[in-house]
Amino acid sequence: MKVKGGRTTYGEVLGILLLDTKFPRIPGDVGNATSYKFPVRFKVVRGATVRKVVMEADRSLLGPFIEAAKELESEGVRAITTSCGFLVLFQDEIAKAVRVPVFTSALLMVPLAHKLTMGRVGIVTANSRSLTRRHLEAAGVDLEKVPVAVAGLEDKEEFSRSILGNSPDMDVEKVEREVVEKCEELVSKYDDIKALVFECHNLSPFSRAVQERLKLPIFDFIAFAHFIYDVVVKKRFEGFL
Repeated sequence: MKVKGGRTTYGEVLGILLLDTKFPRIPGDVGNATSYKFPVRFKVVRGATVRKVVMEADRSLLGPFIEAAKELESEGVRAITTSCGFLVLFQDEIAKAVRVPVFTSALLMVPLAHKLTMGRVGIVTANSRSLTRRHLEAAGVDLEKVPVAVAGLEDKEEFSRSILGNSPDMDVEKVEREVVEKCEELVSKYDDIKALVFECHNLSPFSRAVQERLKLPIFDFIAFAHFIYDVVVKKRFEGFL
């Protein structure tokens, strides 16, 4: 068997474009390598702060993200993602710039969540004040056909302080309580919600706690990443029945 080289390292399937942050990346978070069942390759986009991406939707960051995506592609990854769902605004441009699949945001799962349940989709976001119709449309969400309800964590003290405020420390148990509370508030307000989508890629560590409380399907970033892995790395089936 002959193989070709040309790079220094191999086997890192998923390339992850990280925001320039310092808050803790706990297991389950997009930026923690133990969250995945396969090798990943991280690349920080310097200057891409939470404020610039979430609150300001700074278009000047598009170039640096495309450049970093091209670097990841040249380093051998088979798919590329980001660490923030608000980067869905760059989905089309980044996808056009490389040859490998790109999934910038967990929001891309909203149409699927609706199609699978034919119910309202609850979207839990880091900041509901910043999440606009433009973000949803960039994710392929037709609001005339897909009913959604949005709840943001910007009013939750510890989440806002640690993640939105980019603090170097976090009370994990308090954030979990805040996430569960926010999801409960959303579902109590809209009793036709049949699935939740976590826009924020930092929320996957808390999916289990939310599901135990609400008994709903939860579409989070880590589930999305593992699905894409199975798309780009197919298993060989052996044997016969």
